[in-house]
Amino acid sequence: MTLVSFFSFLFKSLIMALSNSSQRLPQPSFFLVGVPGFEESQHWIALPMGILYLLALVGNVTILFIIWMDSSLHQPMYLFLSMLAAIDLVLASSTAPKALAVLLVHAHEIGYTVCLIQMFFIHAFPSMESGVLVAMALDRYVAICHPLHHSTILHPGVIGRIGMAVLVRGILLLIPFPILLRKLIFCQATVIGHAYCEHMAVVKLACSATTVNRAYGLTVALLVVGLDVLAIGVSYAYILQAVLKVPGSEALLKAFGTCGSHVCVILIFYVPGMFSFLTHRFSHHVPHHVHVLLATLYLLVPPALNPLVYGVKTQQIRQRVLGVFTQKN
Repeated sequence: MTLVSFFSFLFKSLIMALSNSSQRLPQPSFFLVGVPGFEESQHWIALPMGILYLLALVGNVTILFIIWMDSSLHQPMYLFLSMLAAIDLVLASSTAPKALAVLLVHAHEIGYTVCLIQMFFIHAFPSMESGVLVAMALDRYVAICHPLHHSTILHPGVIGRIGMAVLVRGILLLIPFPILLRKLIFCQATVIGHAYCEHMAVVKLACSATTVNRAYGLTVALLVVGLDVLAIGVSYAYILQAVLKVPGSEALLKAFGTCGSHVCVILIFYVPGMFSFLTHRFSHHVPHHVHVLLATLYLLVPPALNPLVYGVKTQQIRQRVLGVFTQKN
């Protein structure tokens, strides 16, 4: 109930902040192009996007349901996995419905305030997901390097505080995005060459100075990704060091089995995200439609594949899912 109240307060505060600034500046509507250069065949692009969104919905709801219903799964690893599933649900749902509406029924227009709220969600929740991946790396480190103290170090109170810290960090770092954008002046160019309200795509439309917006966006991206990747790397360095001290290959295989799912999810999340970020800011040779497709897939592929990775590679989750279908048959 406290978490629901917190989200309600957050949403109201964001609306109030945007509404207060809108009293001083005009509110143009934006026009979302979709995938530039493929206007005549965008319904074919919508097909795989719709499949990914459906997989994300079904997979993450299934993960949340199984963990919630099975008390034996109320352990640190699965509690962090439930956080990841909840974040993926919000991330996919903040992107796919509007993108599909643009591609399928040509609902290109999006209100200024709605655009900025969507922007906040699609940038804040990847930051939260990155934080949860760090927490999962910490859980794997404690489980392998300090197995006898795992339950005392990562007890439910600590897990709750970690989850709240991840949530607050994502909010505090990303809420300036829409607020700073409200201070920009948009003249006539309100056509966004994208399928959703991406931060830099909107910033480039402004006819006033955007130095602060660009600098803050770059700083947040480097800060979040840099620190999180460093923390994950340190965790796995300690894990590898502990495993190599044990003679034989059984310890290495066991560690790989324990950490394999997490490593796969890390690669799925960070590799396309970094490629999309770097090509958007520093490469002028990548066609714009390629960047748009990569940026859209970056927000849909991890939510769609994460449940499959954990469902296939985690025995407890796989057994629960098979048990559900077996009971039905």
